Amino acid sequence: MFYFNCDYTEGAHPHILERMMETNLEQTVGYGEDAYCEQARALIRQECEREDVDVHFLVGGTQANFTVIRSALRPHQGVISAMTGHINAHETGAVEATGHKVLALPCGPEGKLTAAQIEETVKAHWEDETHEHQVQPKMVYISHPTENGALYTLPELESISRACKANGLYLFLDGARLGYALTARGSDVSMSDLARLCDVFYIGGTKCGALFGEAVVIANPELKPDFRYSIKQNGGMLAKGRLLGIQFLTLFEDGLYYDICRAANELAYRIAEACKTAGFRFFAESSTNQQFPIFPNSLLKELGKDFTYSTWAKVDQDHTAIRLCTSWATREEAAKQLIQTIQKLGENNL
Repeated sequence: MFYFNCDYTEGAHPHILERMMETNLEQTVGYGEDAYCEQARALIRQECEREDVDVHFLVGGTQANFTVIRSALRPHQGVISAMTGHINAHETGAVEATGHKVLALPCGPEGKLTAAQIEETVKAHWEDETHEHQVQPKMVYISHPTENGALYTLPELESISRACKANGLYLFLDGARLGYALTARGSDVSMSDLARLCDVFYIGGTKCGALFGEAVVIANPELKPDFRYSIKQNGGMLAKGRLLGIQFLTLFEDGLYYDICRAANELAYRIAEACKTAGFRFFAESSTNQQFPIFPNSLLKELGKDFTYSTWAKVDQDHTAIRLCTSWATREEAAKQLIQTIQKLGENNL
């Protein structure tokens, strides 16, 4: 069985495991204050082209999301998100369990928010005479790539950033799959752009070659004080913090992060091309390692004999959109076999 249902089925890149074994019996201070974490922070600051950003390491994406949001917002404030945003649709109400409402806005198949939507939402709130009886918008949450694999362009991010600044909103970017976004064909966004345009964002490790871990980057000085208190209070302060630092140090010291994510994207493009050639439509266009072809329900059982996939959306009574996801560790042979199967299914679909 070959797994194409998500990008975190494997463990970690061998270089990370080697580095962990090499340092396994070293004694270091805890809680992310060790030399490895400091070196990793320095490399991330280089990528951001800013020495004034704070970098904190947390274990997972949901934890990073609710810790950042809980730390940034006052009790009466909420966060604007696309309906398909991870904090709205996939985290069991983790953000709302901290007392902050997710203000979900409609979005197209790409799952992107627009600057105009943000402006309209804020304007509608403050023009309502009963606004003090409603949750106040104070943050905008976006993902890059989105849940449906779409990329924000640099002009789109700049527009969103301007809208946030003009309306006193924090801009928070979820980068759980950031490596795949930054290395996608046609991408015009860099890490330094994110550090310039966002108040806070995070660099995903769990889905991009690490055993676990996300690196939260805080650019706005307003959000920096006491963030470590929030990490601790929310159960995110890893005693053996060096395990996170070693991973991000390994990922960024020689460009490994970009290399392995780029390779995953390239395999995904080949799988997408096979789907198109075989005559299968797509639920949403994606430039990253996640692809969302639409298959007749009658063919899914055959596909599922040798390959796992995620069921994404029911398109109609006879068709279902699925997610085929490559990762930093997807083997060439696995991709080839999937492509061959897709070709055969296409022939059966004629």
